[in-house]
Amino acid sequence: MPNTQIQIFDTTLRDGEQVPGCRLNTEEKIEIARELERLGVDVMEVGFPVSSPGDFESVKQISQIITESTVCGLTRAVQNDIEVAAEALEGAKRPRIHTGIGTSDSHVFNKLRTTREKVIERGVDAVKLAKKYVEDVEFYAEDAGRTDNEYLAKVIEAAIKAGATVVNIPDTTGYCLPSEYAEKIKYLKENVKGIDKAIISTHCHNDLGLATANSISGVQNGARQIECTINGIGERAGNASLEEVVMIMRKHHDLNFDTNINTKYLCEVSALVSAKMNMPVQANKAIVGSNAFAHSSGIHQDGVIKSRETYEIIDPEEVGALESSIVLTARSGRAALHYRAQKLGFELSREELDHYYKEFLNLADQQKVIQDQDLINMFTVAATG
Repeated sequence: MPNTQIQIFDTTLRDGEQVPGCRLNTEEKIEIARELERLGVDVMEVGFPVSSPGDFESVKQISQIITESTVCGLTRAVQNDIEVAAEALEGAKRPRIHTGIGTSDSHVFNKLRTTREKVIERGVDAVKLAKKYVEDVEFYAEDAGRTDNEYLAKVIEAAIKAGATVVNIPDTTGYCLPSEYAEKIKYLKENVKGIDKAIISTHCHNDLGLATANSISGVQNGARQIECTINGIGERAGNASLEEVVMIMRKHHDLNFDTNINTKYLCEVSALVSAKMNMPVQANKAIVGSNAFAHSSGIHQDGVIKSRETYEIIDPEEVGALESSIVLTARSGRAALHYRAQKLGFELSREELDHYYKEFLNLADQQKVIQDQDLINMFTVAATG
């Protein structure tokens, strides 16, 4: 049975750029947009056109350049927002307007200070207006994660009836447990009239570290688009990480899901986004962190040297990483020292290895990580001495 295709909606250039200090100029946005297209994202949300002249210009220029991916602009359920977004997207080969409104009690009564009925009315009007400009309209129910399911179903049903082609179910505050988010998507699949006329999308934030898990739970229960960012950047604790959700689906064949992402570019695009946004990637970040394929424990090193699959479920080349790295520390064993010596051109007998290993441990206790030059010095001095 062929895998079900899950669309990847990348919002690095919109939600990701909302991180303080990560503002990009138009040229930088264009550079990243080109790389996202090469990566194979289905949709790229590239800005909030009404928010500033700079954002408008970025969306406009990217719309004229990108030909393979859908180009999306965000709006509120406000007439001027939608009209400005439509203008910015005029040159797009595949334009999408992403519009919506808050649906949780907190948003309805405290933020918007309105009624549930008025929220539905505004949402419907926004979708209908956007539909006059583009065929592809995505509707978001902000804070859907904390919206009761019965009311959320009414909102989503009205949006689809108004013409929404995609319905976004954001866990805006990252509050949901995977089981709760799964049940929410399942409820919508089973209770919204016309739900099969639209794609259900996940948009999960990482406030409790559950964005990736919630996104996968969503597709397991009927969602067919995941909204995510490179390196998981975004508001507060960030969004679902593109590289994580993609590789989970690629590695778990039993899920029967896949994407159009060319994974060999993941590390390259991660590094570009990190550099342009001045957002270092933590060393232990899954998939793209500098330690993702590094091994310092002697037990792990011995296993990886004998067979990479012993401790690695991903081939580094599959995501564009150079190779697994054996990091020499005081926790490393003889197998790792022997392996690195061979890489450097030194063939050691068992007796020589035992001798050098004692020296190695003394040095490792002093400087934590042993570099290749340290080993070369150690082997050379011993040979000439």
